[in-house]
Amino acid sequence: MKLNESDILQIQDKGLTTEEVKRQVEIFKRGNIKVDIQEAATVGNGISAISDEERTEYIRAYEHKKEELDILKFVPASGAATRMFKALHNFVDEFNPDKQELREYLDEKGDSSLRTFFNHIEKLPFYTEAIKAAKKDNSDFDNLSDDEKNKLIAENVLYAKGLGLSDLPKGLVPFHKYDNVVVTAFEEHLYEAAKYAESKGVVKSHFTVGQDDKDKFEAEFEKVKNRVEEKTGSKFEVSYSYQDPKTDTIAVDGENAPFRTEEGSMFFRPGGHGALIDNLNHQDADIIFIKNIDNVVIWESLGDVADYKKMLAGKLLELKDETFNLIKALQNDPSEEVLKDASDFLTQKLFVKSLSGDESAAEYIEKLDRPLRVCGMVKNEGEPGGGPFLVKDEDGEISLQIIEGAQIDDDNPEQVKLVKESTHFNPVDIVCSVRKPEGNTYDLEKYVDPNTSFIANKTKDGKPLKALERPGLWNGAMAKWNTVFVEVPVTTFNPVKTVADLLKESHQPVND
Repeated sequence: MKLNESDILQIQDKGLTTEEVKRQVEIFKRGNIKVDIQEAATVGNGISAISDEERTEYIRAYEHKKEELDILKFVPASGAATRMFKALHNFVDEFNPDKQELREYLDEKGDSSLRTFFNHIEKLPFYTEAIKAAKKDNSDFDNLSDDEKNKLIAENVLYAKGLGLSDLPKGLVPFHKYDNVVVTAFEEHLYEAAKYAESKGVVKSHFTVGQDDKDKFEAEFEKVKNRVEEKTGSKFEVSYSYQDPKTDTIAVDGENAPFRTEEGSMFFRPGGHGALIDNLNHQDADIIFIKNIDNVVIWESLGDVADYKKMLAGKLLELKDETFNLIKALQNDPSEEVLKDASDFLTQKLFVKSLSGDESAAEYIEKLDRPLRVCGMVKNEGEPGGGPFLVKDEDGEISLQIIEGAQIDDDNPEQVKLVKESTHFNPVDIVCSVRKPEGNTYDLEKYVDPNTSFIANKTKDGKPLKALERPGLWNGAMAKWNTVFVEVPVTTFNPVKTVADLLKESHQPVND
């Protein structure tokens, strides 16, 4: 691959090196590497089912210790709301109330979410404001037909002349309305964090946001801060970061040469959510809760969600204590009994299935002395999400992994069969321990599996290109962490992928 002087300067300006760019190009030449699934993780074989009595004990253990801990909630929140409103954009572009009835359009499209949107539009948290904006936009609004009103409302929901929700980051879209109080996903995350991540009267939350959106989030926090602190009785410390340009990846053409823009410069794209391992690597806490920005619940459901978060954290603390005690024992002239305890813990608690049984103390320490995560897993009910599997890596180590569809070898019947045996999916409900026994933090970059990066086909200026996504944050970016899966109920998972999801019962507050 030949690089000119302008290319080299462009690479340096992004904080990258020519060696890194060449390494990325080699990945395109190599192609995607599919994972080697050994088994689907199921209850009793990789996924733990916690009894009510155990759950109570884990909650009690966490609540007993949490005032001594540094606790952080980490929320990937850089996603735009555009995809959430995709069907509504299509409707505004295509529907002409002078030529077609709304009913006919909906029948033609067969889009159940769009039908739900219009059938229950008055229940949306921003409906009242959308009506006001539509009337301001059209003084004759009240005399229009219902179909004309619906199109005008949709336009004012989407565009800057009205509410401009489609141009907002998803975290700042109104998700719920309690009487006359409209609450964004961002604000709901603060209420939720107060339920389980408060320590010594302070709730710490970190949001990864778009570089151009930080000011918007800061303004929203100042707007709601007094309300949130008064309702929760806690103080809040909110911090932000954005994806570092050095985590961008080069795009290539069909010949695996750098894709060139019309101006002749190389084209780099954001490396996907896996790039956020760099953001997570800059956080320092005893316990870090990770949850996506669009997965929030109404106030009435917070207690149940918080209990399961505390349960996961209690489980994490138990495993962390066992891990650290084993490391200490292995470092101090270990007996055969200690070696067996380490082997049993790795195979029975962490489901590492590739041990020979005659590992040395140093080998056991190497496997134990890693970042630790406990992941909630929900039974499959048709919702999207990565699946839990036991996977063999290139070194022959078998461990628990969260696998996305793009990582699966669809041409291998045995792999497809194992995927079909999967019973659960990952709702991004993760509790992490990133501190070493001596108190400093792990360098999380060392625990990424670079082979799990993914090549995707995209376009730029109407021309096809190949894009490289870094190993996913909870997939390959955490591949070499110690991992435990715990079953949690589907009631803890309430994502908003389309605007119609806001009309589900789980997002409709019970107002007085």
